[in-house]
Amino acid sequence: MVRWILIGVLTVGLVGVGVWGYQEHQEKNAVLIQAENNYQRAFHELSYYMDLMHDQIGTALAMNSREQLSPQMIEIWRLTSEAMSDVGQLPLTLMPFNKTEEFLSNIGDFTYQTAVRDLEEEPLNDKEVETLQNLYEQSGELKDELRQVQHTVLDENLRWMDVQLALSTQDEQSDNTIVDGFETVEKRVEGYAESNADSALSGTSGEEHEYQNLSGGTINQEEAARKGGDLFQVEDQDNLNVTESGDGADVPIYSISYQNDNKNGYLDITKQGGHPLTLLVNRDVQEQNISLNEGLEKANDYLEQFNFDNMDVFTSNQFDNVGVYSFLYNQDDVRIYSDAIELKIALDNGELLGLTARNYFMNHKERDIPEPELSSEEAKDEVNPEVEINEEHMAIIDNDVGEEVFVYEFLGVLDNETYRIFINAMDGTEEKVEKLGGTEINYASMS
Repeated sequence: MVRWILIGVLTVGLVGVGVWGYQEHQEKNAVLIQAENNYQRAFHELSYYMDLMHDQIGTALAMNSREQLSPQMIEIWRLTSEAMSDVGQLPLTLMPFNKTEEFLSNIGDFTYQTAVRDLEEEPLNDKEVETLQNLYEQSGELKDELRQVQHTVLDENLRWMDVQLALSTQDEQSDNTIVDGFETVEKRVEGYAESNADSALSGTSGEEHEYQNLSGGTINQEEAARKGGDLFQVEDQDNLNVTESGDGADVPIYSISYQNDNKNGYLDITKQGGHPLTLLVNRDVQEQNISLNEGLEKANDYLEQFNFDNMDVFTSNQFDNVGVYSFLYNQDDVRIYSDAIELKIALDNGELLGLTARNYFMNHKERDIPEPELSSEEAKDEVNPEVEINEEHMAIIDNDVGEEVFVYEFLGVLDNETYRIFINAMDGTEEKVEKLGGTEINYASMS
């Protein structure tokens, strides 16, 4: 009798475990299906918004009415926000995708800053039209790449949960078409950075105007070639091709190009004073031999060589074996965001691979900096009290309508995310709030 009771109890127990296991399996499948559906929705929405964005940029290029252009720019800005939201919902956190996000952010910044100003008083200039044309072409290429991935996903019935698994396990042997497709998109967008002239630094001036800080006498082609040879670190100047800018250039320059079997380079140098505006060297960078901080020391040496004084390092990043450094001019312990310079240093031998100084020469001047109306504590009161402030600086930035404003700059943390917050030092207005992503802030190197 007892044995039959035990058998009955065990049977009921086994049935209960089976039912429980089945329910757990069903619930797990439901969660997986929901996650897969969310990933699929976000991806197809991303492709859709990229299509719309490309069309809307093209429409903006065709517009002649300034009354219609401003809302059109707002619409493009809205679409970039939607696209970035969808990117954030895809399982790509373990895969480098920051260049694509930065590209979308740059489109949003450009269209927003254009939309908020009075286009009747200040219409699009030639440089902004050229930027819009570049964004139209680039968004078209990006749209086509995403459509190719989308076609493959639909044709082969691919699952995004497999993407998440491949990324989390770092399975390099697996042939994951979606991962390969997004890596192709990221590599294509990476090539856009050099062709888009606007700096990615928050608070810098995107406004084109006359160059304010060109000193020295006029140099000839021979002197330009000699300076180019020094910058490219080549002795045979016969390999340098020097051309002169034509009439109508915003600043008279010599363009110098160089090429051999190992590397090629391009340089714009001003006729007045022989100042380097833009330099780009392409070559294979070998195994890293110097640290990112040693690369910073090299960058400071180049700044000294080019007579850039009172420059403070703002950011330092490493991409593969290349160090990328941004500097801001410091006047009386106030950081001037418009006077920005960016350098690329090869971390195999310390060679200069890139220089962008157009913002510096276009905007640099000694400014009449007033005493702040607000104290540091009063400015902090304007910051969200939930933000833990770790760093503080005085700065001059360009606001959304291109006006220079004197601000307190606070670096703080909220919910494990880092933010840069700018508070107007004269009236307490919150001028800008910037969430920091992959950028490595190197304040320690400034001391």
